[in-house]
Amino acid sequence: MVDRLTPERRSWLMSRVGGKNTTPEIRVRKVAHSMGLRFRLHRSDLPGKPDIVLPKRRTVVFVHGCFWHRHPGCKKASTPSTRSEYWQAKFRANQERDTRVANELEDLGWRVATIWECETKNDDALRRAVEKAVFGPA
Repeated sequence: MVDRLTPERRSWLMSRVGGKNTTPEIRVRKVAHSMGLRFRLHRSDLPGKPDIVLPKRRTVVFVHGCFWHRHPGCKKASTPSTRSEYWQAKFRANQERDTRVANELEDLGWRVATIWECETKNDDALRRAVEKAVFGPA
């Protein structure tokens, strides 16, 4: 598939992709709050500034985009056909950082959970994902 945008326009567009308060993150927060969970956001004193921090449960939740963090088996985790070396390096660095941050948090005694962007599309699936992230597998 050929990109319909110029490289300059694509670069500008990608620079606008935010890291905080994304739509999937807000959906997760709403569900967690409706379940009676209380949390903090983006605590900068923790490695990786987790999206959601549940201090009473010593649990952090990252809400990862399937594309950027390479959700295994997800159709959204496609790889652009142009500049493949750049993208492979970018994705590899993201995954290595995710692993490093998770290990650092676990070493500090935190339980680390990930909710994927695609899990936030369906209300029932999202609720199950939040329950699993916060309370562990059933």
